[in-house]
Amino acid sequence: MATRKTEAETESNNWTFFTNYGHVLFFLASNPDARARDIADVVQITERAAQRIVHELEAAGYLKIVKKGRRNSYVINSKKKLRHPLEKHVAIQALIEALDI
Repeated sequence: MATRKTEAETESNNWTFFTNYGHVLFFLASNPDARARDIADVVQITERAAQRIVHELEAAGYLKIVKKGRRNSYVINSKKKLRHPLEKHVAIQALIEALDI
C-alpha cells in the first residue's frame, strides 16, 4: 500500500540551491541577448519578476544593460563578488566557470 506524502514532505522536495536571482544571472551569462519572456520561461517566473530581477541586478552592479536597437543585451560584471558573508570572497566569474555555464 502506497503512503501519501504530506504537503510539507512534498514541498520539501521542491527547493533548489540557487535563488531566482542566481538563475537569471546564470541564464544571461550564456544568453546575453535574451528577452524578458525568455528569462521568465527558463527560470519559471513571471515576465514582470524577470524584469524586476534584471533591474535589481543592474542596480547592484552585477550586470549592465546595453541597448541594441529595440532590444537589450546584458553584460555580466564577472569581477563582482557574491553578497553572502560565506561566499563574499568569490567573484561571479568563478561561479559561472565552476558551473560550466
